[in-house]
Amino acid sequence: MRWFRDTERRDIQGELPGWPEGPTYTARSVPGATALNALKGTAIAAGTLVWGALSSQGGGVGGPAGRTGTDKSHDHSDEVEDFPVIWAAPDTTARTLPWRLDPDRSPPAHYRTHAVITDRRLVIVGFPYVKGHDSIIDDEFLWDTSRPTIASVELRDFKTDHDVKIVFTDGSWTRLGSVKRERLTRYLVEPLDFIPLDSLAPAQRETAERFASAQAPDAQPPLVKQNPCGCFRVEVLAPSTVDPFFGHPGRHMVMDSTGVELKLTDYHPDDFLT
Repeated sequence: MRWFRDTERRDIQGELPGWPEGPTYTARSVPGATALNALKGTAIAAGTLVWGALSSQGGGVGGPAGRTGTDKSHDHSDEVEDFPVIWAAPDTTARTLPWRLDPDRSPPAHYRTHAVITDRRLVIVGFPYVKGHDSIIDDEFLWDTSRPTIASVELRDFKTDHDVKIVFTDGSWTRLGSVKRERLTRYLVEPLDFIPLDSLAPAQRETAERFASAQAPDAQPPLVKQNPCGCFRVEVLAPSTVDPFFGHPGRHMVMDSTGVELKLTDYHPDDFLT
């Protein structure tokens, strides 16, 4: 059960501008709410039973395999007693979010939403989905906000490891579900401290450019960041590889300080995308 709340915990879904009518839910007892909040269903392209699913064009493959969330809630009032997916006083940012994110109003079997992360904005786009025609992504702009309006991005693991809470500077927030939330959150959480290619050592630059040249023809210049262990993550984005289910695959590799590409078995803990 997804709730749309103001700061007094009133249901505000009927007040959200442009939103079509959706289902109403009846609150249950706390034990019943605990069972319902098990989020029956797995993540599909545009929705879990949380809110909507987003894939980011600014992300890559991430997260250790096998993570399924935790049964322990660290936010009892908003995960067990209640389950808001929008928390917004009047005239706040979260009230401007598009209704296409809600799987009750825009069934994921027929519509997909993606997020695009840039150094200036978080953008949400959407497009009709036709099963069996995964190459068709004719998206439309749905919503955006500038990065300075985002106060924090918090991972939420209760029952599933797909959720993220995005808090805006005006105090409103939304809880989103993402097929691979690392793709959504990485460049919203991490500093955008990419290393210019001409600042790399010659061997490092050669490795990064060779990796980029092996990707799709429309691959962009490699994005290089240094991990805490001292190794370098090289990620390459190519618009033609966007998938309607997963978003952008974010091809990446890790090289050491000498420019040698590491095998997966040689990764340090800091080299894994978590």
